[in-house]
Amino acid sequence: MTLISVADRPGIAAAIFGPLADAGVNVDMIVQNISEDGRTDMTFSCPVDQVSMATKAMEEAQESGEINYHALDADTGVAKVSIVGIGMRSHAGVAQKMFKALADDGINIKVITTSEIKVSVLVDRKYMELAVQSLHDAFGLDKAS
Repeated sequence: MTLISVADRPGIAAAIFGPLADAGVNVDMIVQNISEDGRTDMTFSCPVDQVSMATKAMEEAQESGEINYHALDADTGVAKVSIVGIGMRSHAGVAQKMFKALADDGINIKVITTSEIKVSVLVDRKYMELAVQSLHDAFGLDKAS
């Protein structure tokens, strides 16, 4: 889900994610764009069966004046695919290897988030199995240890 052109001010993240938490929405990936002219885009993922709850929470927060955004875009046709491993902290090029494997199979990445030990991407749901297989092959997970 993306809140398009949110007023960028101190506390905006709390104003967005407070109502979502109160509504019982399990937020996962969060990406905030750089601010331009005092406005920004805020993207987050949640389970598909919670999209209507999240939409309602955001609409109510806007109606009450807690947040101000121009549009809410909910894309339920995506899937999250992640690579996880403690070795990512000490091995350069892991993310690039992931991105190249997906690109080689014609899979477009819609959103990327990272942590010290994980890279997650959102891709079109129809490519979920292909993405998993691509990464499985790229990282040699089919080889016996």
